[in-house]
Amino acid sequence: MVAIENDWLKAEIELSGAEVRKVQHKQNGLDYMWTGDNDYWGRVSPVLFPIVGRLKEDRYQLDGKTFEMSQHGFLRDVLFHVENHTETSVSLGFESAGRFLSVYPYEFKAIIYYILKKDSLIVQWEIVNQNKEKMYFSIGAHPAFRLPLLESEAIEDYQLNVTPAANKNVMEYELKDSLIYEKGIAHNLATIRLKDSLFEHDAIIYSHIDQISLVSNKSSHGVEVIFENFPFVGIWSKYNDKKGTMAPFVCIEPWYGIADTYNTTGNLKEKFGMNLIEAGKTFKAEYQMRFK
Repeated sequence: MVAIENDWLKAEIELSGAEVRKVQHKQNGLDYMWTGDNDYWGRVSPVLFPIVGRLKEDRYQLDGKTFEMSQHGFLRDVLFHVENHTETSVSLGFESAGRFLSVYPYEFKAIIYYILKKDSLIVQWEIVNQNKEKMYFSIGAHPAFRLPLLESEAIEDYQLNVTPAANKNVMEYELKDSLIYEKGIAHNLATIRLKDSLFEHDAIIYSHIDQISLVSNKSSHGVEVIFENFPFVGIWSKYNDKKGTMAPFVCIEPWYGIADTYNTTGNLKEKFGMNLIEAGKTFKAEYQMRFK
């Protein structure tokens, strides 16, 4: 575990998966991240790579070969090392070094930067293509925020304020058996009120969203997740079928990638939402979380 802090925040990041486990606001004393309680969901903010979501039948084809890979890929379970660490920032690195060729036939280096700036945690990704050919991949964030933030509040006191990207149609998608179905253009997106039934049918997924804010109607506390230019975002909480309730957290998940569509060919190069990096080049992306 490594920690970074400034006058506003203290963040703790686990080397396993380079996962943010805790963000505490030093001025109001609140802990914003989900606790990782295994009774609901044992993770807090895994990094999804080299796929986001599930593959159809948990497999894909590439250059005539078939590979199997479980949901969200493997980077969330590898051990990163500290490349650089200051009081307010840390960079964590991982190199594949031949360890995953049986499930993903590319060599790469991943570097994840966590930087505190006032009341925000900035997250930067770098994926280096170490091959002599194009590399196909997806990457996504999966941070879970604790609900409610105050003991005097309930989950129903919260809502998500959604800011679409300018001059783009926002598409809505639904999951059936973990596969993507397009629902069409999303309308009336400004506010999504949290309630137990919201995640009864799994995650809510949109394209072309720039920001989602988690706000309370009883206090000024909340979280803003800003992710301009990300092609997709998922909103999710664990749903309990027996109790008919959502878990005491909500995930706001900026993605460069998405689960397989129901009619996928299975060819990784044709996968919906897939990205590529030219040989020897580096992919970079950034999002930030502001804690209020």
